[in-house]
Amino acid sequence: MNVTLQTERQQPAGFNIPFVREMAEITQHMWKNGWDERNGGNVSYLLKEEEVAPYIDIHHVIRTITPAFSVQELAGQYFIVTASGKYFKNVLADPEGNLGVLRVSADGQVLEVLWGLNGGANPTSELPTHFMSHIERLKRDPNHRVVMHNHATHVLAMTFIHELDEAKFTKTLWQMCTECVVVFPDGVGIIPWMMPGSNEIGRATAEKMQEYHAVIWPQHGIFGTGTTIDEAFGLIETIEKAAQVYMLVAGHDIRQRITDEQLLALTEQFGVTPRPGIIQNEV
Repeated sequence: MNVTLQTERQQPAGFNIPFVREMAEITQHMWKNGWDERNGGNVSYLLKEEEVAPYIDIHHVIRTITPAFSVQELAGQYFIVTASGKYFKNVLADPEGNLGVLRVSADGQVLEVLWGLNGGANPTSELPTHFMSHIERLKRDPNHRVVMHNHATHVLAMTFIHELDEAKFTKTLWQMCTECVVVFPDGVGIIPWMMPGSNEIGRATAEKMQEYHAVIWPQHGIFGTGTTIDEAFGLIETIEKAAQVYMLVAGHDIRQRITDEQLLALTEQFGVTPRPGIIQNEV
């Protein structure tokens, strides 16, 4: 009994909150995968008021932050986000210092900090891109909840040597692992190299999010979305595995590969619709 109480006391503040623990654990996974060196990467998770209210006083605003642009489309919505300049390796030990729970004000003009972001920390500098992407994904899927960005190693490497044509890039990924066309039948979007943290890269990414669940930033990393933390992480994880296989076989004599007929058979077997124009002879 005493051991149990001692263990509970040693848990970092906020770790008893399910969505805080989920964010802390997934950022730890990404860091251990080598995708989030130093302060690289960011995550935002759309929450429901009924999820937040049992754990956080939603009537107490700690401070307010002015966003880079007005976000009326997300007025009243709650998010847990990673903090700017913080290291993912530290989130598990100190959630309150590395994460924050925000509410977009009723007029969409300010962000209300309800929990975390201790020491005057700010939300991720990529928050404009996250918000724009949330807005576009919600238009297409009301169950959408998560935007996740990291520097997946092999995806990044692949952008140096593969043609940055979305259809060709997608097909190469589909042909690397049998599950790929099933996991991301909509393929991957790709934007040109752009300055991170800007409204411009946010708009370009959000435009791609109208068609894709995942968007690649060449020589930088990837954005993945989903209805849950697991879904967004699993999407990036699958794309990264395919990119890893590609980097392992690139430059070698390929003796066999997944054919167009096999890709079509996979989509029929699992009841998914592949992006048109990528698989030859599709019906």
